[in-house]
Amino acid sequence: MSDLGIEQQALVDALNAEYAAIFAYGVVGAFSNPARGGLIAADAAAHRARRDATLDALRAASVTPPLAGPAYSIPFPVGDPVTSAQLAAQAEIDTSIAWRSVIERSESGPTRETGVTALTEAALRLANWRKILGVAPPTVPFPGQP
Repeated sequence: MSDLGIEQQALVDALNAEYAAIFAYGVVGAFSNPARGGLIAADAAAHRARRDATLDALRAASVTPPLAGPAYSIPFPVGDPVTSAQLAAQAEIDTSIAWRSVIERSESGPTRETGVTALTEAALRLANWRKILGVAPPTVPFPGQP
């Protein structure tokens, strides 16, 4: 059982989702259409920025954040541009779920605001990847709902 408060545990969970997304975007970049290199770089950079902000928030709350793992499980085989785009979409689904949980479990205005911003950013990236994959509609009614 964790000694963390509910809000801090939600942030730790979101941090772990960001670590996994950063790893996933490395795989996405390896198998994606080269024309999407800029998009992939921008999305990966957004996850790194969100990771860094989450690390700062945890440290400010006197919580020692977990380190990133050496590797993360990929939920399905990736070996071409389509499956790499599917992986990018899955990374955005996973981070949306984590950030929605932060909103639901936040105990302070600043943490709730961070969660809303992070969820919105992930939902926008997900919509972009769904559009690339030809999924209609590209948006979902309740981002982050498992």
